[in-house]
Amino acid sequence: MSVLSAFFLGLIQGISEFLPISSSGHLSVAQNLLGLQAVGGEHLFFDVLLHLGTLAAVFVAYWQDLVEMVLEFFRAISDLTHRRTQVHTPPARRLMILIILGTLPLFVILPFKDAIESLYYNTVFIGFAFIVTGLLLFFSDRVQRGRKTERTATVRDVLVVGLAQAVATCPGISRSGSTICTGTFLGFDRKFAVRFSFLMSIPAVLGANLLDLMDAAKAGIDASQLPVYLVGIVAAAVSGYLSIRLIRLIADRGKFGWFAYYCWAAGIVTLVLTFL
Repeated sequence: MSVLSAFFLGLIQGISEFLPISSSGHLSVAQNLLGLQAVGGEHLFFDVLLHLGTLAAVFVAYWQDLVEMVLEFFRAISDLTHRRTQVHTPPARRLMILIILGTLPLFVILPFKDAIESLYYNTVFIGFAFIVTGLLLFFSDRVQRGRKTERTATVRDVLVVGLAQAVATCPGISRSGSTICTGTFLGFDRKFAVRFSFLMSIPAVLGANLLDLMDAAKAGIDASQLPVYLVGIVAAAVSGYLSIRLIRLIADRGKFGWFAYYCWAAGIVTLVLTFL
């Protein structure tokens, strides 16, 4: 893999991971239709590193929330040890619990992991998935603004958002787009919908990439390519952080429709390129 390919793939990953346009779908198009690809274990290992790069962007963007949740985790253990009960659950502790619950639906798809990964090479499916993502984004702009936050969101709410995240493991379905849109459909405050979506991505991305890392290790890793991989990681992390800042602004203004038109165009172009 060349440095230029690594840079562009990292850029695609960072931008499309957080903007609601499906990073997996774009990487598939770039690698299967445009020839920007690695092969075998190299391909899998590099994809893992790119996702870890965007994960670093989430840590930087939401470090205050993460610090508060870590502190609340230890406070919760202390309360259990000393048998103390809280009259009102602290917001950071409740947010942590909601994220854990929202992650549970991902376990339902584990038996279908290989089938879902095979869709990565099915650009016809990805083209139609882009179009579905566009529909979600288009209609999310047209729902009434909600007010639910970590203080008022219910277990049912976060399980439904978690189910949307599970469906979005299919390439072409945007993880951020589907979870943020589902949150808005359920009455989440738009800022909270974005925040919850990105924080919920942390356990999901870590878990998925630990599994992929084991598969990549079995397939073999070319250590001589590590400097090239580093270029891709940095590109993914920097572009990912900037994308998070942008999506916060756009979601609050209810302008997801902009991305709907892009996703529809991406779907049509993908289908045309596939059949050509």
